[in-house]
Amino acid sequence: MRIRILAAVALIFFLAGFSVRTASKSDKRVVSSAEFPKPLGPYSHAVVAGGFVFIAGQAPVNPKTQQIELGDVKSETRLELNNIAAMLKASGSSLENVVKVSIHLADLKDFDAMNEVYREFFKGDFPARTTVQAVLRSGRKIEIDCIARVNQ
Repeated sequence: MRIRILAAVALIFFLAGFSVRTASKSDKRVVSSAEFPKPLGPYSHAVVAGGFVFIAGQAPVNPKTQQIELGDVKSETRLELNNIAAMLKASGSSLENVVKVSIHLADLKDFDAMNEVYREFFKGDFPARTTVQAVLRSGRKIEIDCIARVNQ
């Protein structure tokens, strides 16, 4: 966990041109909308700061019912990426502005099936990506988080 946080901070400094400045509280904005699920715990789904939007790891939650919808890796991937697209839109960004994606699979045997759906959402210049096998809660097959530029 600590390594992921340090990697994310390093990426932010790199994308910001290695400039460091003191952020005020007004530089951070939590984004919420009826278009995407409520968080399942004490965290925010989307936070805008420093010209970027940070999307928390997503569970396959139906935004209409607020219920986790377990299925095969394709259906879970599609639901999570649709939720991420809604979060990005509400944050003033889009999938085209995503610079980094992290994917956690319960079973790396699902990699090809996940990739098939991933290509439906990301085309052309793909964002940087990390995919790892992980232990996920509640029988989920996948969790996705990302970082994107906010539209200027």
